[in-house]
Order: sequence, then structure tokens, then C-alpha cells
Amino acid sequence: MSSNRVWPPAAADDELRLLTDFLTFLRLTAVGKVEGLSRDLATTAPIPTSPVVTALGVIKHLIAVERYWLSIEAGGQDVPALWGKDADASWLIEDHETVDSVLADYRAEWERSAQAIAGLAPGDRTRADRDGKGRTLRWVLAHLVQETGRHVGHLDFLRELADGEKGE
Repeated sequence: MSSNRVWPPAAADDELRLLTDFLTFLRLTAVGKVEGLSRDLATTAPIPTSPVVTALGVIKHLIAVERYWLSIEAGGQDVPALWGKDADASWLIEDHETVDSVLADYRAEWERSAQAIAGLAPGDRTRADRDGKGRTLRWVLAHLVQETGRHVGHLDFLRELADGEKGE
């Protein structure tokens, strides 16, 4: 498990910092669940009814989620979405991708996300507002925390099924 994980302070009073600290904690947890797996183990889909759900596929999906919600929607950046043609596309691993390359892409997306939302306060409306719902940065970050947390739960099971390792 990644040793850089730090729980946000219990007496936190900076809302933006609290949301981003929880997101960072979950991001590092996700990375820790995949680090150390071979490509074969990281790309094995152990659930017969979910053939695209692999440990590395979860990370690829999280990259797409961050790109859309933080860089495109909240930040208003003109960058390509990573969803693909159907709901499963963001989970698929290309032949050239490795555990290290996908984790590096995930970390790079964190930097893009931070730059995209720079200068926004929690109550600010997203810069793109693509669907006209008037979401706030607070909403987007809370959504991303729950989405990432949900997928970290998937990674708990995927890692245990891959090599028996249980996380924190």
C-alpha cells in the first residue's frame, strides 16, 4: 500500500482542502491496490459477468472520470474525453499499456485536474456547465470522492482475487 497516504485532519475547516485531501487519499489507495501486480494479474477479469472489470481497467476508468469531471466539466478545458464509443471503453487496456504506464497516466491526470480547477472555490459553478445543471466545484469533488471510493472497494476485491493481498 502506498506509504504517502495521509488521512485529512479531523478538525478540517478548509472545505476545498478537505475534499481534495480525501480525493488524494483515495487516489493513493487505488494506486496502492495495483502497484506490484504483474500485467497479467492486473488485467485478469475474475468476475465472469463483468469481463472488462480488471484492476488496471479500474484505474483507466478513474482516469476517464477525472478527465471528464475535473478537467472538462469543472475546469472547462478543451481536452478529449476518454469515454470511448460505449460504456465499457474506458475500462479497456491497450496492448502497449503496462501497470507502470497506466499508473503514470493516472498521476499525470491528477496534475491536469489540479491545474484545471485552480482558482475555483467550492461554491463556484463549473466552467463548462455542459448540461446546464449549474453544478458547483463542491458537487464535482464530492461526486469524484464517492466515485473513486466506490472503485477502491472494487480494487480491494480485485487485488485479493489476484494475489491474496488484503489492503488497509
